[in-house]
Amino acid sequence: MEERSRRRRASLLDPRSAAGQVFFLQVVIVVLLVLAGVTAMVLQTARDAVQRGRRESVIAAQSFASAPGTAAALRSPDPTAVLQPRAEEARKRTGVDFVVAMNTAGIRYTYPYPGEIGKKFVGTIAPALRGRTVVEQAGGPPLPAGAGTAVQAVVPVTDARGEVVGLVSAGITVRNVAALWLPQLPIIVGSGAAALALSTAGTTLVARRLRRQTHGMAPAELAQLYEHHDAVLHAVREGVLITGADGRLLLANDEARRLLGLPADVRGRPVRELGLPESITHLLSSPESVTDEVHLAGDHLLAVNKRLTYAPDGADGAAGTAGGTGSVVTLRDTTELAAVSGRAEVARERLKLLYEAGVAIGTTLDVGRTAQELADVTTPQFADLVTVDLLDAVVRGWEPTAEGWRHLRRAAIGGDRRMVPVHQLGEVITFTHRAPQMRTLQERRAMLEADLRQAHGWREQDPERARKALEAGLRSLMTVPLRARNVPLGVVNFYRTADSPAFQPEDLSFAEELAARAALAIDNARRYTREHAMAVTLQRSLLPRAQPDQEALEVAWRYLPAEAGVGGDWFDVIPLPGARVALVMGDVVGHGLHAAATMGRLRTAVHNFATLDLPVDEVLGNLDDLVLRMDNEESAGDAAEDHEGEGVTGATCLYAVYDPVTGVCTMARAGHPEPVVVRPDGTVGCAGVPASTPLGLGGHPFETAELSLPEGSQLVLYTDGLVEDRGHDIDVGMERLRRALDGSGRRTPEETCQAVIDALEPSHSFDDIALLTARTRMFPPSRVAEWDVPSDPAVVPSVRARCRERLREWGLEEAGFATELILSELVTNAIRYGSPPVGVRLVHGRCLICEVSDGSGTSPRLRRAATTDEGGRGLFLVAQFAQRWGTRYTARGKVIWTEQALCDGMAAAAGHAPIDFLLDQFDDPGA
Repeated sequence: MEERSRRRRASLLDPRSAAGQVFFLQVVIVVLLVLAGVTAMVLQTARDAVQRGRRESVIAAQSFASAPGTAAALRSPDPTAVLQPRAEEARKRTGVDFVVAMNTAGIRYTYPYPGEIGKKFVGTIAPALRGRTVVEQAGGPPLPAGAGTAVQAVVPVTDARGEVVGLVSAGITVRNVAALWLPQLPIIVGSGAAALALSTAGTTLVARRLRRQTHGMAPAELAQLYEHHDAVLHAVREGVLITGADGRLLLANDEARRLLGLPADVRGRPVRELGLPESITHLLSSPESVTDEVHLAGDHLLAVNKRLTYAPDGADGAAGTAGGTGSVVTLRDTTELAAVSGRAEVARERLKLLYEAGVAIGTTLDVGRTAQELADVTTPQFADLVTVDLLDAVVRGWEPTAEGWRHLRRAAIGGDRRMVPVHQLGEVITFTHRAPQMRTLQERRAMLEADLRQAHGWREQDPERARKALEAGLRSLMTVPLRARNVPLGVVNFYRTADSPAFQPEDLSFAEELAARAALAIDNARRYTREHAMAVTLQRSLLPRAQPDQEALEVAWRYLPAEAGVGGDWFDVIPLPGARVALVMGDVVGHGLHAAATMGRLRTAVHNFATLDLPVDEVLGNLDDLVLRMDNEESAGDAAEDHEGEGVTGATCLYAVYDPVTGVCTMARAGHPEPVVVRPDGTVGCAGVPASTPLGLGGHPFETAELSLPEGSQLVLYTDGLVEDRGHDIDVGMERLRRALDGSGRRTPEETCQAVIDALEPSHSFDDIALLTARTRMFPPSRVAEWDVPSDPAVVPSVRARCRERLREWGLEEAGFATELILSELVTNAIRYGSPPVGVRLVHGRCLICEVSDGSGTSPRLRRAATTDEGGRGLFLVAQFAQRWGTRYTARGKVIWTEQALCDGMAAAAGHAPIDFLLDQFDDPGA
């Protein structure tokens, strides 16, 4: 309430409002009246006071002058002594300010202040000396009442003879007289305050009434509102009628008069006398509201809305107006609106379809999927049946040529294909030169066949199929070229049946817009398909194509490229001497051709290092140096700008060597995920390989781990794309891998790979996935012979004898001569040039392996001995009789190994070297 009162007072005091201006005018008038009254009262009181002072002064002066003894006292020797007391007593008794007795010369005998006695009287005394009374205003010495102008009277004092013997003057100061009007001042001010209060109350009441009548708007706002109302009412393209409660027309704007044919002077006339159609007359006279009713008035089809201006009886609990209800009626001409709305609705639907096409087409980089999206998004909103025919080169990702225009492949079908007989998906269609599709490709423009019954070129393409299509209800066709970057890709065919309106020429532009958007997406998919196929071909050419011939492991693998392109994942299975096998799993950072090329270089390097039979940690160390050199090459000059994947190469790698004789697997990893081991009983665990830094950092050693694997164990190697995903971290992926491998002890490596891929393959792969599963095998002890050899050349014959005996047990008597010769030469060299201990091991596998070890780190070297040399022919003989030979280093020295093929061709191979030639080279059996 207080806030509301403050707002009301603020509105009342607002000088911009009419009430505020009236209020301030009344305040000014009241203040002026109060000031004028006070001024008049002061002036009147002052004049009355002067008149009163004149009378009192005269009376006091005459009374003192005519008092007995006054004349005698004036003639006495000391008039002051006699008259001063009398004058003071008379002054106090009469209430005047002074009574002065003086001689005829004007010298004072009395005065309220004795110091002024004897001085000249200030005033006019000449008339008084002639017997007259003088009343005047004059200033004089100070008086007890204070300084000021005195109203004084001067009268003569006569003796018995009538002779003037002296003068008497009495006076009152104006200041004291002014105190007479002060008691009347509160009355005047109170009257002004009462008048001001009445004006405030009156102004408040008037302001409230004005606010109710003007809804709180100022006169300027009312005038502006009226101007806007009048302008809008007569300029709006909608008729407005306002009727009163008595059924008379209060207002009709220009549009209403035009629509209803009303004259200009209709205001105030009853509605029923306007000559309107009966339906509109009844609508205007009824007490009901109406929303968007359509009525015919002459040539106009009007949409009518009616709202009541007063609430009817009982509405909202309030009583209605006694005289009924008024109404406001609006009229809108919809004669042309229907046609315009139809066109607008079609345009809106087309824009909506274009938007949906922009969102739905090109969601993937698959040519067939993109074509199907075009067919799906345009049926049934635009066409009843849609087919997309692409050049065969486009489907394959190749660059299209004009030679292949006649052969198009059906890439997509939209709509109910059972409704109309059409070519099936994937079918190659050969179009005639008169077919609309071929004309569209050649002329590079859309073709419209509004009535397929008259389309001779279309019917000639396949008369039997065309007949069935017409019988099924096919009636209209639009063929639009699919072109992107000025390259033809194919055509899209829009069909409509007899149940839909035939295509019109204005539909061509919309169809071309759809086709242009789809063609760009299809061309992007084609280019991606080509580049992706090239990259995948390159990468697959760098990966193993077939399993190598080896007996140590049963191997299976899977490689899944990423959706976004190929990466740098690779794996390898490399047979090593001594029936051992190396397993490699690596991952190059990045994607694309550069990553694939880098992967090929690293895989080749691993092959070379494996050929040297280096320890696993040295292999990774050499790879680390290679990656560093590759990074330096990439950083030099502007080489990094010429390919995808700028920056440091970076790679991870796992290198493992499995020995089927001992069952030991030696592994090292450079930043690569740890392998998983599945024991024969099905238990799953990590291999426990220490983690080392990725390749390319340099200066860090690589730790190795030796793991003893029972026969039938499975070693699972993989890249991080298998266990890492954007939706979860690697720990979740590792747990899912362990669950997928549970119970895999009896599975084959092929089954294990498939089970892991089925369980872990993501729906959308953002990284390559490489998986390698190897089941271990072991050579039985019966196929391995191993013994120590004393460091004495005399024991060589006994070594040959033991070798001959073991070969006889294995049924390899035919290989005995060559084997004995090889073993004799290697043992002799180890005893003569090596250092103890010397050992021999024979392994019977897919080939016969001979290994001679000693404690020396010096490697023998094959050379051609001169005819004068006494030695140097031993390794030459070994190389001639062995299929392969080489040296590998161990922690305790080295091993010289040879492999001999166990087949009939071995003897033939040995026979190529003439015996005489070999004997010429053989000088000393111990050489």
